[in-house]
Amino acid sequence: MDGLPSGYRPNVGVCLINSDNLVFVASRLNVPGAWQMPQGGIEDGEEPKSAAIRELMEETGIVSAETIAEVPNWLTYDFPPAVKAKVNRLWGGEWHGQAQKWFLMRLTKDESEINLASGEADPEFAEWKWASPEEVIEQWTTRGQLMKKL
Repeated sequence: MDGLPSGYRPNVGVCLINSDNLVFVASRLNVPGAWQMPQGGIEDGEEPKSAAIRELMEETGIVSAETIAEVPNWLTYDFPPAVKAKVNRLWGGEWHGQAQKWFLMRLTKDESEINLASGEADPEFAEWKWASPEEVIEQWTTRGQLMKKL
């Protein structure tokens, strides 16, 4: 994959919007109160866009979405030490963090297509909602400030 930084696990994220330009977010089953957008690892030989479409389908059941834009560069973040040890055991590697490609997609059909337990993969989310971009940013900012305090 072009430009993938060494030592970072390749990952994709999907910012899915509806016809009202609201953002899809879902609450994680294993971390109550943690809302996020669909995301996940890129499999060997898989292109980022294909991985984004697959992750969206596996985590939400959505197959009716069009890609609007792709972030041109890899965005990286490092794992905190405790998280790094855990994910390296889980994923079998020596990763510094993750390198992500993000995609903006629009839902092209009715939201009745959303199924968090689609059977394609183990469910990751308990519930979902549409949020304004401002709400998404506020939650991210608040969560980030809380994490710094911990």
